[in-house]
Amino acid sequence: MGGMTLPPLAPEIWWAHTSWATERLSDLLDARERARGDRFLHRADRDRHLLARAMSRLVLAERAGCGPREVEFELRCRSCDEKERAGAERDAEPHGKPHPAGPARGWEISVSHSGEWVVLVVSDGVPVGVDVERVAPARDLEGLAAYTLSDTEREVWEALSGEERRGAFFGYWARKEALLKATGLGLAGGLRRVTVSPPHTGARLLEWTGGGDPASSWLADLDRGEEYRAALAVLTDRPVEPVLHPASAVRELLRR
Repeated sequence: MGGMTLPPLAPEIWWAHTSWATERLSDLLDARERARGDRFLHRADRDRHLLARAMSRLVLAERAGCGPREVEFELRCRSCDEKERAGAERDAEPHGKPHPAGPARGWEISVSHSGEWVVLVVSDGVPVGVDVERVAPARDLEGLAAYTLSDTEREVWEALSGEERRGAFFGYWARKEALLKATGLGLAGGLRRVTVSPPHTGARLLEWTGGGDPASSWLADLDRGEEYRAALAVLTDRPVEPVLHPASAVRELLRR
């Protein structure tokens, strides 16, 4: 008899517009989250932070069957873990990928925001990473590309026309950061160690150098319109069929 075929994984995708942020949501945050929000100088930054934290708590509370204030998070930085194992000191301030704890332990989340959008991805026990980037003007796109793109990616990118390069650059970035976030390394892991397929082709991880690569991964672009590039990474060898929640469901969630 053949082995049992597992059903596709169904990570949930929640998009929220910054105009949906309300002060009422701050009641859901803990003291550390509120203090961090108070340090932002610009309203847009405060709104993105507020939506990311409140939406994470509301979705996880619903999945775990608890109140939003009962949801806890542990911050873990895999890059700091690697530094510590090598004998170097880790950063004193807690940081890194948030891992749900308390009643929501076992769930996995990833959050990103850029421009007017915040995106949350929630998965049942399988590591995920998401990134969204607004395609914004860059003063030194060549310099950013040298910092971000591997040699293979740079060769493909430089063959593009000038108008195509900006969108392609942010497409590369979103795919690479989604993978780094899924592994827990984050940007500290180094964007150039990851090589992905060109943005005008299907999303795939092609090469990972320097260690820390996942045993298996699934990667796909997310659609947020022409002004944005976004990507989702799931560390699995199973099929993945993401569930995109409509705007109406997100707004209803935020009104609870």
